[in-house]
Amino acid sequence: MARSAILNVMVSAAIKAGRSLTKDFAEVENLQVSRKGPADFVSKADLRAEQIVFDELKKARPTYAFLMEEGGEVTGTDGQHRWIIDPLDGTTNFLHSIPLFAVAIALERANEIVASVIYNPVLDELYTAEKGGGTWVNDRRRLRIGGRRHLADAVVCTGIKTQGTANDSLQLRQLAAINPAVAGIRRSGSISMDLAWLAAGRYDAVWEAGLAPWDVAPGLLMVKEAGGTISDFAGSPGSVWNGQVVAGNEALHAALLKQLRRIQ
Repeated sequence: MARSAILNVMVSAAIKAGRSLTKDFAEVENLQVSRKGPADFVSKADLRAEQIVFDELKKARPTYAFLMEEGGEVTGTDGQHRWIIDPLDGTTNFLHSIPLFAVAIALERANEIVASVIYNPVLDELYTAEKGGGTWVNDRRRLRIGGRRHLADAVVCTGIKTQGTANDSLQLRQLAAINPAVAGIRRSGSISMDLAWLAAGRYDAVWEAGLAPWDVAPGLLMVKEAGGTISDFAGSPGSVWNGQVVAGNEALHAALLKQLRRIQ
């Protein structure tokens, strides 16, 4: 694929941050046996990665605003563009030496996501998408969402919260109801990777709630550009702001949404 100038900027920032995370990831396993543990080290790795992404994007487009998981909001003078950044999506995986995490970046233009990058540096998988340009992996293969039509044949992915939130009991009911209806349920620990793998056809559908804008924004565009359907639990078009995702091809999205609407 031929990348646009803006996508080149995003890819460069993600790869540079990914190199930093890869170096830190190599140290995490050694820290698992220490008395203090790796948590503080991982927090610093997260912040370093975010700073790298911020510096690279700020240098390339100094007038754009930012919304970042760690650094919060930074206003811009452009008025139309904003970067939405999760420098380490899958922090708990990283903390436990599980190689399922990603640097995730989206560009919002006039309240619409128009470009995104999700990069897993350990697996060396670079997912990119631009509005109207499709979703690609490693610049070589254009992705299309899977073609399975029935939940009974589908492997679906979700997130399971562990913070004792109000959504916990609802999610357990969702799991109990959906599990017998599908071929299998997976939980990877990185919503960005979940949505990228959905676009790649590895998963057939995804649902999750309690998400932040930086969790949703990069994968939202990738699913759409791979031919998928994405919405909230009410069936409204996917948004980075409502904290909910139901996604799949048209048939599985409708079937999974129907299941979720029955669960109160």
